[in-house]
Amino acid sequence: MVHSDASATSRRRSRRLWLQQTLIATLLAGGTGQALAATHFLNAAYDVTRELYKDINAAFITEWKTKTGETLNIHQSHGGSSKQARSVIDGMEASVVSMNQASDIDAIADKGLLRADWAKAYPDQSAPFYSTMVFLTRKGNPRQIKDWADLGQPGLKVIIPNPKTSGNGRYSYLGAWGSVIKNGGSEAQARALVTKIFQNVPVLDAGGRGATTTFTQREIGDVLVTFENEVQLVKQEYGDRYEVVYPRYSILTESPVALVDKVADKLGTRTQASAWIQFLYSETGQDIIARHYFRPRSATIARKYAAQFPAVSLFRVEEVFGSWRVLQKKHFDDGAEFDRLFLTR
Repeated sequence: MVHSDASATSRRRSRRLWLQQTLIATLLAGGTGQALAATHFLNAAYDVTRELYKDINAAFITEWKTKTGETLNIHQSHGGSSKQARSVIDGMEASVVSMNQASDIDAIADKGLLRADWAKAYPDQSAPFYSTMVFLTRKGNPRQIKDWADLGQPGLKVIIPNPKTSGNGRYSYLGAWGSVIKNGGSEAQARALVTKIFQNVPVLDAGGRGATTTFTQREIGDVLVTFENEVQLVKQEYGDRYEVVYPRYSILTESPVALVDKVADKLGTRTQASAWIQFLYSETGQDIIARHYFRPRSATIARKYAAQFPAVSLFRVEEVFGSWRVLQKKHFDDGAEFDRLFLTR
């Protein structure tokens, strides 16, 4: 008899708990439950893509909601490309990485966080857009800078971010070095020019956006070397205070993206993050990319925006330096070319 009463009491308690949980779930469904049900994921991106991904995310969130009914919250982290890669390796839980050089994503893959053949996952070596390095000078170009060789002239102040932490700085280094080779020069001549250029760098910012701030707001330097899209944004903001100079040869800078498999699987965001990457290749995504002065892969969108992208002789990293892994070891590892030439300052 006692046993029967205890069982009845237990059933009543279980029923009360069930009713309470049902009531709470009902209330949440009509109020804060929708916000709690939203899916979140992080894109760890390089420094000068803040404005681009703000617009990309807004468009994708709307499209995804229409297609699936699911609410997404996409968070952004920005910094120097190599610095961002290290943050992901050290535990920053990004479902997606958007870098400006393959070596940074290779470094993440080497730690087992994403597939080794990540570049084969999407078209164009998983780089949905590209750019190049150009020069931004003060109005009137008072130092008459026309090509990479001019950046080595005595007394010039050149603003370039740190190649050890920034893809922007790395591409600037490689662009200068490669320009000598493309003009028929030797490795020794390339090394001499790059040494002179970095002797003219008064401050090494960690990333490209920091370098832009140094040049435009702190008003340090005679010339800023940066991505084509960045100089266009500066001109939009500051009007005719600056001039853009395209060198004879410049380096093709690709912007690869990758799904961080271990993070996406852990957080349950693989489907959403994969769709976000695919959206970058869509005509809608490519149009947003072009409006932010990155060069699109879509031939249709490229024709639409052809007037804003001057023709320039671009060389690929592989043409001059071999693979990213080879050039990383030769030029940017601790004690390699950059460290040695920078010590001569």
